[in-house]
Amino acid sequence: MRLHWHRRDLRATDNAGLAAATPSDPVVPVFVFDRAVLDHAGPPRVAFMLDALDSLREWYRDRGSDLIVAEGDPTSVLPELAGEYDAETVTWGKDYSGLARERDAAVRQALDDVDVARQAVQNAVLHEPGEITTNDGDPYSVFTYFGRKWHDREKEAPYDSPSTDELADVDGDALPSLADLGFEEPEADVPAAGTDEARALLDDFLDENVYEYEERRDFPADECTSRLSAHLKFGTIGIREVYDRTQDAKEGTGGDRRESVREFQSQLAWREFYTQVLFAHPHVVSSNYKSYENPIEWENDEELLQAWKDGETGYPIVDAGMRQLRAEAYMHNRVRMIVASFLTKDLLIDWRHGYEWFREKLVDHDTANDNGGWQWAASTGTDAQPYFRIFNPMTQGEDYDPDAEYIKEYVPELRDAAPEVIHDWNDCSLTQRRNAAPEYPDPVVDHSERREQALTMFEQARGDD
Repeated sequence: MRLHWHRRDLRATDNAGLAAATPSDPVVPVFVFDRAVLDHAGPPRVAFMLDALDSLREWYRDRGSDLIVAEGDPTSVLPELAGEYDAETVTWGKDYSGLARERDAAVRQALDDVDVARQAVQNAVLHEPGEITTNDGDPYSVFTYFGRKWHDREKEAPYDSPSTDELADVDGDALPSLADLGFEEPEADVPAAGTDEARALLDDFLDENVYEYEERRDFPADECTSRLSAHLKFGTIGIREVYDRTQDAKEGTGGDRRESVREFQSQLAWREFYTQVLFAHPHVVSSNYKSYENPIEWENDEELLQAWKDGETGYPIVDAGMRQLRAEAYMHNRVRMIVASFLTKDLLIDWRHGYEWFREKLVDHDTANDNGGWQWAASTGTDAQPYFRIFNPMTQGEDYDPDAEYIKEYVPELRDAAPEVIHDWNDCSLTQRRNAAPEYPDPVVDHSERREQALTMFEQARGDD
């Protein structure tokens, strides 16, 4: 008998840990609600996770097994379960954050103490940290070079799901509710979880959108993205399966359509680039990756931060994104870049405040990806945008939402306003604003003025004369 400790691999197919099971050595599936992990979670993610666990449990029950659910410290829970089921081995998928690595080291020691073997498998990425390095063996700090090698490396094929006779005949308890775990119902309408849902999204994406992804991915109203981010975060679908399906799509076409599929695959590579950054530099969760000669003197105005959170900044594309976040626990990637730039370069607020809000509200929050994205926007991260590159939120809205379709969907006060007025809101007169959308707020700051302040702030941090 063996245990498989599910974590960020809430699936049965393409799961390296389950693939080790045999009829003579069946697997007991286990999930542990760990308070040390839940303390960093938000209601949308916990709700999605519970739905994914319910789907996974049903998959096991349909095959005569069950998901064993426990709550507590894995260093005590897993040895106890190993003893209860007479398990000789415990497997789990590797995780790469500092918190996860500390937890896993403690679990390894606890299992060693009771003479239970353990095996950590690669389940979350195609190329784990340390596989793709510079010629000197160091982790990459620039994506371009990492991405080239990532595309060139051979990828492991997906794993089959375990057969019925490879699953232990066990009975599990009911799953806890959000309230049982100490969480309120999420403000957002959280999407459905589970492998079937993930595969339906992937099927839909590969039907046509993947072939137009390179051209249309930055336009939020087009909805040309895969929406797989939460499923990849929780592993309701395997990264090997996703890559394998996209590779089939790429090999079945040519020209611009082929390049478009490759561009989507590059987004998978970005996930793994930021994973290896986090693995090599775990301090980036709370500290700048990039050092400046002097501290960055963020203003951190609490009223401006609240206006940003509420989607009440008077910058339409920013407010649309922040309201989408509240409504759906999700935000389009281009808009994430815009709102992050606005918080750090227009409102002059420390990126950590934005990161914490995203961690609370996003269903797809991933430590490596979100941290990398925020530090990119704030010009404090690896391979970040230069400090003097400051998005103009009005231009961004006009470029990527020219007809204001996305903005009007999430900012109803502007639904009767003409797109040219919406995209010029910062420069409209007070009379023009009141005539066009009397309920929508005036801009909380002047972009041109704040741009100059941001440049000065970073030049002082750099020690420029």
